[in-house]
Amino acid sequence: MALFTKDSIERVREAVDMVELVSAKTDLRRAGSRWVGLCPFHDERTPSFSVNPEDKLYYCFGCQKGGDAIGFLQEVEGLDFQEAIETLAERYNVRLEREDEDPEADRKRRERDRLLGLLDRTARFYASYLETSGEAAKARAYLAERGFSEETLREFRVGYSPSAWDRVLTGAQRDGYSPQELLDAGLAQRNQQGSLYDRFRGRIMFPLADLRGRVLGFGARAMAEGRGPKYLNSSESRIYRKGRQLFGIDVARSHATKSGRIVVVEGYTDVLAMHQAGIRETVAIMGTALTEDQVVELAKVAKHVILALDADRAGQEAMLRAARLAKDRDLELGAVEMPEGADPAEVLQKGGPDAMNGLLERARGMIEFQVHRVLADAELDTPAGRDRALESARRLIADVPKSSALRQELVRTVADRLDLPPDLVIAQVPHRSEPARVARSPGQIALGPEEAFLASCLASGEVGMATLEGASADVFSSQLMRKAREHLVTSFHDPLAGLQDGDPELGRLVAGVVAKADTQQPASEASLRLSFLQLEQRRIDRELRRAGEAADRSMQDRLAAARQDVRREMDAVMGQMA
Repeated sequence: MALFTKDSIERVREAVDMVELVSAKTDLRRAGSRWVGLCPFHDERTPSFSVNPEDKLYYCFGCQKGGDAIGFLQEVEGLDFQEAIETLAERYNVRLEREDEDPEADRKRRERDRLLGLLDRTARFYASYLETSGEAAKARAYLAERGFSEETLREFRVGYSPSAWDRVLTGAQRDGYSPQELLDAGLAQRNQQGSLYDRFRGRIMFPLADLRGRVLGFGARAMAEGRGPKYLNSSESRIYRKGRQLFGIDVARSHATKSGRIVVVEGYTDVLAMHQAGIRETVAIMGTALTEDQVVELAKVAKHVILALDADRAGQEAMLRAARLAKDRDLELGAVEMPEGADPAEVLQKGGPDAMNGLLERARGMIEFQVHRVLADAELDTPAGRDRALESARRLIADVPKSSALRQELVRTVADRLDLPPDLVIAQVPHRSEPARVARSPGQIALGPEEAFLASCLASGEVGMATLEGASADVFSSQLMRKAREHLVTSFHDPLAGLQDGDPELGRLVAGVVAKADTQQPASEASLRLSFLQLEQRRIDRELRRAGEAADRSMQDRLAAARQDVRREMDAVMGQMA
């Protein structure tokens, strides 16, 4: 596919309103020359996310993600570079040009765009027909009985197809679409006499969209008996491929990108119920035949995948298939033990969000899930059945590190279930090389007296600035805190400006100070002085400990006298404040 010209890409970047774009994903407030808010890419309580509207850039001091509008859309929506540019160009009305595009490729692209326009038009027609037509009253009642709100139905563009043979056909042709385009879009088909008629009639319609929300096809549920299969999908075409489709991915993607996980269910109504219950990172594979293409699509959005498929045999097999498919995709796979005979929509209807969230929280890793599956399916009445179960469990447990608590728990589970001594189960597990340890990421700096002092100064205007300038750097216990104090002295009125991307720890600290200062009332000069003296006392105490460890009695005496001076001044300041 031909590349977009550099001029086109630059025009897109220039057209973007960065604050408007980012505000769709997180609330922003002005802080000097920047805008700040909670990061849309990771969970946090204090804002560490900053937007530079002039340079049209963003940066998070918490997770260190940053870039321009194109990169932002790639991160938050799970799009690739081309999809992000096309989405922004459409949003900000910028015409894209391609470099040396082959005429045949250009023709195919235009044809595809026409089909996408036709499918979008049809989805809007179906949605309107569900809301307003008398014929769809039964479908509306059915969906209401299932507990789906109008807001949820609109968000997923759920619709209804008229029972007439040619409503979509005649309306689309009246708008200039050809019979061949209706066939290529999967909206029409021919009878034995060669005449065209609507493919979908008298059905609840679920638009099947890509990551960008472009409708590629439909899933349709019959409302009347004896009118074809209960569920009918669009026919396979160059636009629509069922094996690649994930229902709800366009709605779930931003939620999954932020949370880092995506929940996979089987059906359309499961997705509606999960989203309505607040479990917004949910998609459906539309059956149990999980494909490699679907695993690829899941991996684009999140690396932690939780399978919440039906508890029947087909659902269990789909989970095991997923484990094999995900092995080479760097996916962390988990599985939910669903109640026998229940799907997620039914769990939510009976037990509410707490019941489903409880199941998700108890999701097992795939090795643990597989071991429990082996034991559940084992023929425990025969020695041969026990041996087969032990052999299968043995191979699975061998992939768990020997020092892992999970390995010990699995050994106990197998021993209990098979009525074997744990030592025998352990003896049956072969030795495997241990995986390399993953270094822990540093934790966020805890909010303490030093950071509180910086925030109070920042919240107190000129008095705070004077106090900060007069505060000696050595009252701060770390080089990072001293760097923060120096930065705030030089950038007091615009503290987020001038921070370097190469120092994320300083960025996180300053962003936290700014967020805390924003919630405080200005402090008095006496109050700020008292806070500083408390830090000075902490500094003296640190040096006293070091002097004691070094057995430096002379230094201890000097520091003890200095501590007494600080205590007397603190008493005097508190007397002024009384």
